[in-house]
This record gives sequence, C-alpha cells and structure tokens, in this order.
Amino acid sequence: MDIKNNDLSENLEDYLETIMALEKKNKVARVKDIASELGILRGSVTGALKTLAKKGLVNYEPYSFISLTKKGTSIAKEISRRHGILKNFLEKILQIAPDKAEQNACRMEHAVDRETIDMLVKFINFVDDCPRAGSDWIQAFIDFCSTGKPDEERCSACMETKMKETAVIEK
Repeated sequence: MDIKNNDLSENLEDYLETIMALEKKNKVARVKDIASELGILRGSVTGALKTLAKKGLVNYEPYSFISLTKKGTSIAKEISRRHGILKNFLEKILQIAPDKAEQNACRMEHAVDRETIDMLVKFINFVDDCPRAGSDWIQAFIDFCSTGKPDEERCSACMETKMKETAVIEK
C-alpha cells in the first residue's frame, strides 16, 4: 500500500504512527496521551482525530479510547517501517548520531515512496552482505569522513584487486 494514495498530511501520518505506538505500549490511545507524545494541545488532537475518523483510519468517539482501523493500522505500519529503515540507514551507513538520525528519519518518512524505500533496503542488505562492502567498507567511509580523503593504502589494494578481476574478464 502506498500511503500517499490516502492523501494524508505529514501531521496526520504522525498521528497514526503515535496512536499505533500508544496501542502497543498501553493497549489503548487517549487524547491526552497523543497530545503529550506529539507535544501539542488536546484541542488539536481532537480535530485531527475527527479528520482521521472521516477517512476511516481511526475509531474515535469523544471521551473514549482511540484505536486504529485495519486500514489505519496498515498505513501506520508502513510509516513506521519507513521510519525504521531511514533511521537505520542514517545511523549505520551514514554514521549520523542517533538523535539526529531519529529527527531526520521522522521528516524523511513522509516524502519517500515505497519503491525508493525498497531500493534503500536492498542497498543496506548489499552493504551488509557483499564481501566487497560490509564493515570494512563502512569503516573506510567513516575514516574518509573524518579525514576528508581516502585511505591510499586501502584504496590501492582495492583498485589492484579490481584491475586483476577486469583483466581476467577481458581474456
């Protein structure tokens, strides 16, 4: 499911994600808990919940618990999946500090489509599993970021191996 088909604003997507997290943590979501998690006033939550209820994404009645519908749960899971993948990429591959990775992933999750996320997952898996990439590759990137230049010895060895592979293929 592509969440953008639901024509939700970033704020409404954040509500769905927050409600899902509260349901997991507390078994129920309440207006005051949603407001607290998002750092907003209760009145703002009520308006958003009415909008989400009209779209069939939450079950909401004033003064009662809030729950996600099946469709709301599906969208919230996709948003959460995107968030986790982006945060993982920012932290593990790009070496962004966890708090900054969290903040950026939260903003990015709303803009990236499913195809791009799926390719990002493939890239992360490639980096984790490929013998030419893996932890050595990530460490070389970390070193490059700290010095601003490649490790000549490491790069020379890699280039030499690549040249040998290319020579074998050309024969």
